[in-house]
Amino acid sequence: MAVRRFYPMPDSRTLMVQGTTSDAGKSVLVAGLCRVLRRRGVSVVPFKPQNMALNSAVTADGGEIGRAQALQAQAAGLAPHTDMNPVLLKPSSDTGAQVIIHGKVAADLSAADYHAYKPRAMAAVMESWQRLRARHEQVVVEGAGSPAEINLRDRDIANMGFAEAADCPVVLVADIDRGGVFAHLVGTLALLSPSEQARVVGFVINRFRGDIGLLQSGLDWLEARTGKPVIGVLPYLHGLFLDAEDALATGVADKGTARLSVVAPVPPRISNHTDLDPLRLHPEVDFRWVGPGQPMPPADLVVLPGSKNVRDDLAWLRAQGHVASLLRHLRYGGRVLGICGGFQMLGERIDDPLGLEGVAGDARGLGLLPFETTLAADKQLRTVSGVLAQAPAVPAHGYEIHMGVSTGPALDRPMLRLAHGRADGAVSEDGQVMGTYVHGIFDAPQALAWLLSWAAGGARFEAVDLAARREADIDRLADAIETHLHLERLFPGRFAHAATRPALRGLTGG
Repeated sequence: MAVRRFYPMPDSRTLMVQGTTSDAGKSVLVAGLCRVLRRRGVSVVPFKPQNMALNSAVTADGGEIGRAQALQAQAAGLAPHTDMNPVLLKPSSDTGAQVIIHGKVAADLSAADYHAYKPRAMAAVMESWQRLRARHEQVVVEGAGSPAEINLRDRDIANMGFAEAADCPVVLVADIDRGGVFAHLVGTLALLSPSEQARVVGFVINRFRGDIGLLQSGLDWLEARTGKPVIGVLPYLHGLFLDAEDALATGVADKGTARLSVVAPVPPRISNHTDLDPLRLHPEVDFRWVGPGQPMPPADLVVLPGSKNVRDDLAWLRAQGHVASLLRHLRYGGRVLGICGGFQMLGERIDDPLGLEGVAGDARGLGLLPFETTLAADKQLRTVSGVLAQAPAVPAHGYEIHMGVSTGPALDRPMLRLAHGRADGAVSEDGQVMGTYVHGIFDAPQALAWLLSWAAGGARFEAVDLAARREADIDRLADAIETHLHLERLFPGRFAHAATRPALRGLTGG
């Protein structure tokens, strides 16, 4: 058996979680580690140098970061801050993206131009990390994609490029549910440089289910082959709900208690699809995404979600035949609700004179509400609160992230009355169509219950508290991490009482 080479850690006040693939469990592991450390009284903060995602959140300092970092901030007991995700890339096409630095739009760049821009982005990354490190005892960093993507190694700021610059240790996580977990781990390690390999302090295997005894020989082989310890094996946690970084949750739950059917199309540039999580998880709602090539099924409510490229996504809706389905849905008494970009689609015209989302020009809207939208250079970023205009006793809250300015008579019948005398959105005269710029409109339990009642024609619905569910699942994740990971290897001195490796035999899927 080979001699194990357990390298000493560099600066242990920063730990980076990297993955063998996208969606390997980096975001979830960082959130869980933040909650574990917070429980121990450690001042901990999440950090992601560079994120590419269309799910974003508004921060306490008035900027924009990835949605996953807002969740991790909650796990750490902190308000989201732009330093937690200093570089956010929001793709507007297959070859270009809006570049957000420290929460504000800095440029719209092609992939090639962004490569040249990376040294400036890296400077912003290191500034943010240094500020966080000065304010907190522990920084837990999330990588992006995989560190073994050879074509992205030059000027890397998302994975080992940052780890080398910050001189921090790295733990490598892989998803066994995908298959090929040992190839993922050994192959990723083999493609790293010697200094990067030495930086890896161990492996975490995620989403295991079954008899751990059948895995043990592979774990022993992995440690002997690489000289790196297996920090632990996390069980598959069924039904775990945490905000997705970008991946769409497409599974359909069997809800025998469902009383309302809701569908939402999935256009190519869908953004902030987590707005619809309360519908997807509500026990009385049968929720379904409608993907490319799928017909829109009959439903009580159709939701048009946000979009990073409204005109292109509107053209996609037409090409898929969904516009005809929407009109038929309304003729039969159905309800339609648009959020942000989906709200803009409900109007008569969308004008992009500056080419902010592609080639300059305009497009005809769905014409379901009498208003027009012009895209402007200044992005609106704010958290909001108020009440539903149709039900003034029902509180609502959320956040705005948009570049559109809408005008027209439809706005005289707003969907929301916000603080400081502001109004938002619109409601059709017949009450079948609503739209709002406010993301997270379904998160407030009473607003969710009222909107479901509206969609169902007056039936009463349970007020489900998604925030409480999210908090409980963060704790559930932290419990699993404390049980199954050798935390002392990740945070020397903070878990001295847990210096022995957790027993791996006997573990079963959660």
